[in-house]
Amino acid sequence: MKHTTLKLTGSIALALLLALGASAQEKKLKKSDLPAAVQKTADEQSKGATVKGYGSETEDGKLMYEVELTVNGHSKDVSIAPDGAVLEVEEEVTVDSLPAEVREGLKQKAGAGKIGKVESLTKQGKLVAYEAQVRTNGKKSEIQVGPDGKALAHPE
Repeated sequence: MKHTTLKLTGSIALALLLALGASAQEKKLKKSDLPAAVQKTADEQSKGATVKGYGSETEDGKLMYEVELTVNGHSKDVSIAPDGAVLEVEEEVTVDSLPAEVREGLKQKAGAGKIGKVESLTKQGKLVAYEAQVRTNGKKSEIQVGPDGKALAHPE
C-alpha cells in the first residue's frame, strides 16, 4: 500500500512538471530556422553585439522568438513576434547606473537579500520595469519595480 501511494505521488508530480513545461516550451534554433521578418529584426537588433543564440517559445499560446545577445559585456535578450515586431527587450544594467529611486525601490523589495543581476524591461519601446535577481539565505528569487522605483500593480 505504502509503495503504491509513493508511486502514485511520483506519477502525479511528474505529470504536473510536464504540464508546466508545456505551458512555456523553449526551443533552441539556428538563424536559418527563423522566419524572414524575425531574421530581419534580429539582424537590426544585433548590430554591434555578439549573438549568443536564437530560440522560440510558446507562452500562453503565443509563439515568439528570442535573440540572446552580449552588448559591451552585458546581456540583452530581445523577444520578437512572428511578424518581426519587437515585443520585449531585457537588458542588463549596473546598479550604479539606475536612478536613485529605482535603486532604493529594489533595496526595499530585496529586504535582507543580496541584489545580483539587474535588467531593464522594455515593451513596445517603453521602459516598463526593472527586474533584479535576489539571493536570500541561499534561495534565489526575482523582484520588480516600475521605472519610478515603486511597486508594480502586476508583474511585467
